[in-house]
Amino acid sequence: MSDIDAAAGRYTTIAAEHRSELEIKRSRFITVLRRTETEDQARALVADLRREFHDARHHCSAFVLGPDRGVQRSSDDGEPSGTAGLPMLEAITKRETFRGATDLSDITAVTVRYFGGILLGAGGLVRAYSESVSSALASAPLLRRRRMRLYGIPAGHSAAGRLENDLRTAGVSVLGTEYSAAGAFINVALPDTPDALDSFQARLAALTAGAAAPVPLGTEWIDLD
Repeated sequence: MSDIDAAAGRYTTIAAEHRSELEIKRSRFITVLRRTETEDQARALVADLRREFHDARHHCSAFVLGPDRGVQRSSDDGEPSGTAGLPMLEAITKRETFRGATDLSDITAVTVRYFGGILLGAGGLVRAYSESVSSALASAPLLRRRRMRLYGIPAGHSAAGRLENDLRTAGVSVLGTEYSAAGAFINVALPDTPDALDSFQARLAALTAGAAAPVPLGTEWIDLD
């Protein structure tokens, strides 16, 4: 079972493309991990690696997509059924991330295999593909994502800079400030929970003597540092 907390609205993904290689009984297993948010992006990675490693015998793959990990696919790409894609997929879905959660998503793994002349057998293939992805994930950079509620705060030109600095000092996630002839608009992101908004409104009232009110702008998934 996934440890994703739908109410908290958070999950983990990969921060940057990552590569890892293992040699098992003379066969080379090259695993590439890439952040992907759609099936087209996932398949694009497979296509990229087919071109790059055009002389390899197998380009097996697995991907998990969506904050709720609702899309999960895998491919054995010519290996015996169930010996490559599924073990790779399980290595992703069972991988523990921050806080011991199993919430990894928006990620595609492709393992390229160069056959070394020694047959591994079905059990050996399952272990090899699982280990290849697990090893890559162990050294891959990860980041957390959280569903945030976006707000804009109107401010005068002269007050915007100080207010933005005060908000950052107070621990508010400030996305930036837009300036126009009419004034400034400070964009902030809050956790998508009722108590977060209540706390922020009280803080904003204290900083502006009640002169500013947040304007709701919808929700968005934000990468956390």
